[in-house]
Amino acid sequence: MSTSRPSKAVWFVTGSQHLYGPKVLEQVAANSASIVNDLNAAGNISTPVVYKGTVKTPEEILGVCLEANSDPSCLGLVLWMHTFSPAKMWIAGLKALNKPWMHLHTQFNDALPWNEIDMDFMNLNQSAHGCREFGFIGTRLREERKIVVGHWKNAAVQAQIDDWARAARGWNEGQNLKVARFGDNMRQVAVTEGNKVSAQIQFGYEVHAYGLGDLSEVVNSVSDSDVANQLDLYGSEYVIAPELLKDEHSLTMLKNEARLELGMKKFLEDGNFGAYTNTFENLTGLSALPGLATQRLMSQGYGFGAEGDWKTAALLRIMKVMSEGRSGGNSFMEDYTYNFGAKDQALGAHMLEVCPSIAAEKPRIEVQRHTIGCKADIARLIFSAKAGPAINVSPIDLGNRFRILVNVVDTVTPPQELPKLPVAHALWEPRPNLSVAAAAWIIAGGAHHTVYSQNLTVDNIADYAEMAGVEMVVIDENTNIREFKNELRQNAAYYHLSQGL
Repeated sequence: MSTSRPSKAVWFVTGSQHLYGPKVLEQVAANSASIVNDLNAAGNISTPVVYKGTVKTPEEILGVCLEANSDPSCLGLVLWMHTFSPAKMWIAGLKALNKPWMHLHTQFNDALPWNEIDMDFMNLNQSAHGCREFGFIGTRLREERKIVVGHWKNAAVQAQIDDWARAARGWNEGQNLKVARFGDNMRQVAVTEGNKVSAQIQFGYEVHAYGLGDLSEVVNSVSDSDVANQLDLYGSEYVIAPELLKDEHSLTMLKNEARLELGMKKFLEDGNFGAYTNTFENLTGLSALPGLATQRLMSQGYGFGAEGDWKTAALLRIMKVMSEGRSGGNSFMEDYTYNFGAKDQALGAHMLEVCPSIAAEKPRIEVQRHTIGCKADIARLIFSAKAGPAINVSPIDLGNRFRILVNVVDTVTPPQELPKLPVAHALWEPRPNLSVAAAAWIIAGGAHHTVYSQNLTVDNIADYAEMAGVEMVVIDENTNIREFKNELRQNAAYYHLSQGL
């Protein structure tokens, strides 16, 4: 899709000083290059790692930080102290740096050479010493950063680096993201509103509004031949009942979706938009509320939010970028209705717009009556989400700051068929249980719209929230309502104070 960015990388920078002499510094550089080569070769880190040399003076440190700031291909910095690197040298650079950075607390060797270790070895391999000095200045400067500890060849360490790199990709996407709003918010709805200027300051993305006439003009210009080609594509990717293609009315509804998809995609590509919103209360000039069209655009990587929900649309695009290369999917979602029983469950769905990237089996296309807001027959994909662990994530505008709320859930296969449910859906059991999870969600001000993810974890979202400088609250198997309320109160005090007067 056109919203993909040029190749990005994280920079690996090693800290040392001139005190040790040229021979030691040559070895430091060689060891650092070896680490980077092995990290790239291991295949556990989804983002390329680029070695940017050893910095030994305040001037070199400031220089590489300023270079990172100005290089659009740099997602962030991995900083490692091979030897002792006096931390006052890092003050100017870290204060100037506006990209995320991670502190890798490792050392080149793993086991100590017990029979050979001497002071030359100790001076060269003193990360245990140097990283503590460096760690202090990060804390002294009140820098938000991730600290990963362990040997760099360890797969678990590499997985943590990858988590951080994915979050850096998401943060970078936010700095370049544009969201198109077709129409306004659903009338009288509170949680999908918010301050777009505050969001741009906090997360980086821009939100632009367009009238439906701007979009319908592009949609109506799509040729019949392009629509026919799109129908062939639908037939190859989804299950379509033969009678649907033989029924003139149903075929017309399917053509409507093809034209909507192609028109919306052209509009988004031409404007370099990575996400968009619409609302069923404002569709003048369109054939109907886009169903299959929106589902397919999400599957191609676009973010989407229903009823004008630009915050969720932006977060969906960011999370799709963060999860690239992982199996499973990410979708716009909504807690729709409950199943109370031996184990209480939530059925997630939306009127039409659930991304097929989360489907358990090949989706089928059906034309069904849409009865909310606009009454029309609309083609849509129907499927159940794949069973397994997942998270629901909600971005919330609290007025004076933002909060990201996460609930860990376990998606299950519906115990029975749902022959009359005309929408895609996911059935899940929230952790620790529905009673606690729903109460905590409501206490925290969570929205009814979420981003549902099968391939990102709480740690991924935590890394992203830290880079964005916003509060993240988690509802999981350890959640207790009394403690959860206290956490929110303590967080409120911290974030109010951290913003200053």
